[in-house]
Amino acid sequence: MRYVTIEHWDEALWKLAEVIYEEAFPEHGRKKRSLIRSMLERGLCFLHVALDGESAAAMAITGRLEQLNALLIDYIAVREALRGQGLGQDFMAHLRRWASEEERLDGIVIEIEAEPSPENLKRLRFWENCGFRPTAYVHRYIWVPEPYRALILPLRPEIRLPEDGETLFRSITAFHKRAYSGK
Repeated sequence: MRYVTIEHWDEALWKLAEVIYEEAFPEHGRKKRSLIRSMLERGLCFLHVALDGESAAAMAITGRLEQLNALLIDYIAVREALRGQGLGQDFMAHLRRWASEEERLDGIVIEIEAEPSPENLKRLRFWENCGFRPTAYVHRYIWVPEPYRALILPLRPEIRLPEDGETLFRSITAFHKRAYSGK
């Protein structure tokens, strides 16, 4: 597997990642292509792609939470036909190394749907197996119906990320506002 991370727009790489992005996230649950392009052009996010030969096996869109010196995983997905083979854990291990070694970040944050459905509980177990710890606070956005919970992953033992979900969601919400503001 070859991993590529960019922080600028690359049409060819996006087309490889877009197949997985559209397969994994319903239209109402994903950012439009033009917004992702704008985020990359403004330096607000990174596009990570795991390449298996000439095709994408996994993709992620991440951004920095400057106040926390942490990486936010905005979207992450493995090609449906490749799920259940450990690729998600391998991709996450790569992102963890990249965030720590290349970006010198203190931790990783992700928000996941908090409703206790079988699918959401399976996702929570995946993230816990990757080392993430869930916070207790459940956040409700005004623009989506699902409640969300933040999970944290310190990248070094001495690092203490906030475990208060409200503090985390202030940073996450600020990231989303910057993304949609066009500034």
